[in-house]
Amino acid sequence: MCVRYAQRVLPKISLVTPVFNAAKYIEQTFQSVFAQKYPNLEYFVVDGGSTDGTLDIIRKYESQITGWISEPDKGMYDALNKGFARTTGEVMGWISATDLLQSGGLAVVGSVFETLPEVEWITGRPTWLSEEGMTARINAPARWSRYRFLAGANRHIQQESTYWRRSLWEKAGAHMDASCRNGADFELWIRFFRHAKLYPVDALIGGFRGHGDSLGLNYLEEVHRAHDRYIEEELKNVAWGRSLHYFRRVSNFMQATPKLRWFWKRLVMNPLYQRRGKDFPPVIRYQTDRWKFWTDPL
Repeated sequence: MCVRYAQRVLPKISLVTPVFNAAKYIEQTFQSVFAQKYPNLEYFVVDGGSTDGTLDIIRKYESQITGWISEPDKGMYDALNKGFARTTGEVMGWISATDLLQSGGLAVVGSVFETLPEVEWITGRPTWLSEEGMTARINAPARWSRYRFLAGANRHIQQESTYWRRSLWEKAGAHMDASCRNGADFELWIRFFRHAKLYPVDALIGGFRGHGDSLGLNYLEEVHRAHDRYIEEELKNVAWGRSLHYFRRVSNFMQATPKLRWFWKRLVMNPLYQRRGKDFPPVIRYQTDRWKFWTDPL
């Protein structure tokens, strides 16, 4: 069921938060979600058996949460599978227990999907938060294509700002790879690229908090190795996979060689990162009273 909001019919958004021992941050995350005032939100929290006071905070806010469970799990991606399996919304996404939604972020998500029915997958401007939760950096909208993504360009799609239709989730297998402790969101993006384009939205949706306990930052090399494994598996299933496989091998060698790194990045990799190209979908921008495709170069 959808409801009227700001004279529009907005879709139900299913938002999941996986959490384990995040009492230091989870209350701010909850407050950023509830402050959205999005009228058609299904919010589910999956706790992995926290022992640090996280459960007390969840109970404090449970009247504003659609549902929650607390039980041992196999990590964040297993928790997300549990959470998404318990939701029904047309639009899906997750916000980790240390990260925050930007003011009005869910209104951006819902109104984009309501206005542009052909769009299945979006991501907002990448935004970075200090450990205290202050928005410290906002990047320009990146541009995305499957070919460039598998080639190694624009590797980091900011999960906190990324949402998709449930129909795309189902086409892509309706699961996350729970066998991987880090980087399984990247594997999900690879499967999404088989079925849909990723549209950048020139707006703020969510932010990543940099902090000392961040698994992604503390194990970045491990995360990148997981990314490379996922890409190599995907290249076995695409027509031009062999060519990209050899390109990636050459690229890894060149970037690992100090005397060649600058040459390779300037003449080869940097052009892959450029925001112009026929293979890019247009940026979505708000103009006057609605979201529209923006085809002029950024």
